[in-house]
Amino acid sequence: MIRILVADDHAIVRAGLKQFIADQPDMEVAGEAASGSEAISLVRAGEFDVLLLDISMPDKNGIDTLKSVKQMRPEMPVLMLSGYAEDQYAVNLLRDGASGYLNKEAASTQLVGAIRTVVRGRKFVSPTLAQILANGVTGDADRPLHGELSQREFQIFCKLAAGAAVSKIADELHLAVKTVSTYRTRVL
Repeated sequence: MIRILVADDHAIVRAGLKQFIADQPDMEVAGEAASGSEAISLVRAGEFDVLLLDISMPDKNGIDTLKSVKQMRPEMPVLMLSGYAEDQYAVNLLRDGASGYLNKEAASTQLVGAIRTVVRGRKFVSPTLAQILANGVTGDADRPLHGELSQREFQIFCKLAAGAAVSKIADELHLAVKTVSTYRTRVL
């Protein structure tokens, strides 16, 4: 049985995923989290085979949650499930340790396939993401500017885009305010 932890701040999304997964004979939703901090606590306390993780959540976003989970349990597959298009976050999240990225508009059968893929220790790449990756290798694409950022620059960029103040970002990331300001200057 594949034990799944679903982390999404929308109760209706969690309920829908739980109902859909209940129809799969070899899968079960073994835990639910409404925030990044709650997901981290559940990963620390429980035994799950895979984490389905949203990007936009209160208190600790999915990007930071992914990094925390990978520090605790580097072998745990994390499938990012988000409303954002693949070209916005997917490549950077794969670099940060995500096992795959799936847009919430994907078909339910694609979700099942993605879960089975990452539980087997493989990366899940949707056709859209495969095209983005292929274009990046061949240089055919107009690569989004945020794709050029380092991991730390991207992390700070996301927090700034979400409206976080420089001082709050500095506290969260245990950096000096001046350091965050320097990153802000680089990314803006």
